[in-house]
Amino acid sequence: MQVSYNLDMNSERHRFIFLSSLLICLVVGLVTAQISMVEASHEYQIPTGSIPTVTGTSVGAIATVLDNEQGYINLRAGPSTVAYEIVGMLLSRQQVPALGRSPGGDWVQVAYPGIPGGVAWIWSDLVEVKGTLLIVEPPPTPTPEVTATIDPTLASQFLVEIPPTRLPTFTEPPQISIPTLPVDAPIATSGKVPMGFIIIGMAAVGMFGALISFLSGR
Repeated sequence: MQVSYNLDMNSERHRFIFLSSLLICLVVGLVTAQISMVEASHEYQIPTGSIPTVTGTSVGAIATVLDNEQGYINLRAGPSTVAYEIVGMLLSRQQVPALGRSPGGDWVQVAYPGIPGGVAWIWSDLVEVKGTLLIVEPPPTPTPEVTATIDPTLASQFLVEIPPTRLPTFTEPPQISIPTLPVDAPIATSGKVPMGFIIIGMAAVGMFGALISFLSGR
């Protein structure tokens, strides 16, 4: 029985060693294949031609707004404060690309996106320009707005003259006369007894009767 038990133990040990060796070989094979694939993919990523060298391009002239009391400057559609309207503004120390100068050199054309044409003009004394600028022809002067005029002949047809009318003459009303009685005029009396005397007499009779009744009661 002891011999049989030892044989079974040896068989199980050999089987475990065999399976462990097989598993180790399988893992080593998978790792080797993965490394080979990574190296192969890395080789495919290496370019075969030469890589062009990236060089910086010049940004051109730059206009920097000088400091002023207002803190900003106006941009116009052309090199004139009379013929061209204001199209925008720039703050102090703000930088914009400078594109050119006016024929007289008093104005600088700068890039200003957001308006028709994408360019505007600044008075040269308000900015500091670094770089060389070429002469740029100014844009055409805008056509002045047409002022509507009224034809006098046509307008006269709609004018109605109202002749002046004279107001009626004011007439003062006649003076009202208030009748007054003379101070010394005698009071006119008639043959009838005044109602006041009758009332006073009846009141006196009543009082007299009341007095008699009071005395008789005592």
